[in-house]
Amino acid sequence: MINEKGIINELSFKAIRSSGAGGQHVNKTSSKVELKFNILDSRYLTVIQKELLVQNLSSRLTSHGELILQCGESRSQHQNKSIVIERFFNLLNKGLEFPEERKKTRIPKTAKIKRLSKKRKISEKKENRKPPKPDEIN
Repeated sequence: MINEKGIINELSFKAIRSSGAGGQHVNKTSSKVELKFNILDSRYLTVIQKELLVQNLSSRLTSHGELILQCGESRSQHQNKSIVIERFFNLLNKGLEFPEERKKTRIPKTAKIKRLSKKRKISEKKENRKPPKPDEIN
């Protein structure tokens, strides 16, 4: 698995001001916490783990391979820091899972027959709506 204590040392934290309502106090305190972790520069992840994380978390990474998470749920900076660390490790563990291989399945023969017969009925219905051609009147 992963060395959590070593990875915690590689994390960088930044306290920023939270947005939204909160009165005068919110304008003075920086309680929102931003966590940054560079996957490619980590010493505690193997090459395979790095490749797997880059592949699975590609939509959440910056162009430099950095994962950025924020938490501003609580008014306490310490609480926000513990929440963002917990989220980070959940995301890291989820990113290290190998995707399950898809099992190929066949469409049942009855489903094909049912689809084609329904298609034929709709085609006939639409064909009957058209006016007759001049050579078919006689």
